[in-house]
Amino acid sequence: MKVVFLDTVHPILEERLTREGFQCIDATKSNLDTCYALVSDAIGIVIRSRFPMHESFLNHAPNLQFIARSGAGMENIDESYCQEHNIQLFNAPEGNRNAVGEHALGMLLALLNNFIQGDAQVRKGIWDREGNRGEELDGKTVGIIGYGNNGRAFAKKLRGFDCKVLVYDKYVEHISDDFVEQVSLEQLYQQANVISFHIPQNSETCYWVNDAFFENLSHPIYLLNLSRGKIVDTQSVLKAIENGKVKGAGLDVLEFEKASFENFSDGERLAVFQNLIASKKVILTPHVGGWTTESYYKLSAVLADKILDFCH
Repeated sequence: MKVVFLDTVHPILEERLTREGFQCIDATKSNLDTCYALVSDAIGIVIRSRFPMHESFLNHAPNLQFIARSGAGMENIDESYCQEHNIQLFNAPEGNRNAVGEHALGMLLALLNNFIQGDAQVRKGIWDREGNRGEELDGKTVGIIGYGNNGRAFAKKLRGFDCKVLVYDKYVEHISDDFVEQVSLEQLYQQANVISFHIPQNSETCYWVNDAFFENLSHPIYLLNLSRGKIVDTQSVLKAIENGKVKGAGLDVLEFEKASFENFSDGERLAVFQNLIASKKVILTPHVGGWTTESYYKLSAVLADKILDFCH
């Protein structure tokens, strides 16, 4: 039972599979042609995002039974092809949901209290208390779009605050959590002071946050995106900051990322990106919302559980 590791993950996954008799092959430094050869007789592939799992790749793996992705998003996998060829797909949102929830809360508190600006000013000898007067989270209404693992984790972190939490999810009915209120999208747009996105990237969700999105809001908001970069049109966010529709934005992901999420796409964006980083109302992090020491282990442990359950 051969499993090819195309990306680096926590070693606990290889250790557990090896103990159960799997042959684990390290292809994390192999080029594409070598990987084609290695997967030719593999029953499993472990990935993050280095290579897209499209038909052109998967045709080289005729014996494939499963693909295990260390992460939550599945947009780099041709799910239709996998369904047609009975290839089981595993991801591990349970492994990094807590990290994402904590990161979202941290970004929100930093925005409300001007942490980044205040820190930079003090380091320059500027002591501007009035210019860094913050806002409290208590009493605000937080809207969460997408109530899967990550959205639920963020809602859980908000339980320590006296704020109202609204939830919209097109695919989840009758949310029973005591702490949140399920509402229509229109109600969320009208009531939320904060809107946080926790949704997958697909044809329905790309550039959800655009000029029309901001026109639907009844008052200014704080915006958080910890899902995928192409959910948000950066130029629209900059316009909304300028016209007062956005009071602050916390972006862990950017539309300019490569598919691997490791760096920026070549030749994209410079004018828009330069305007983004110049804004004092934006906090940026390099797609690390779910990237903690603890989640690195948990992602692989969750995948090990799923793979072993499937194969036994």
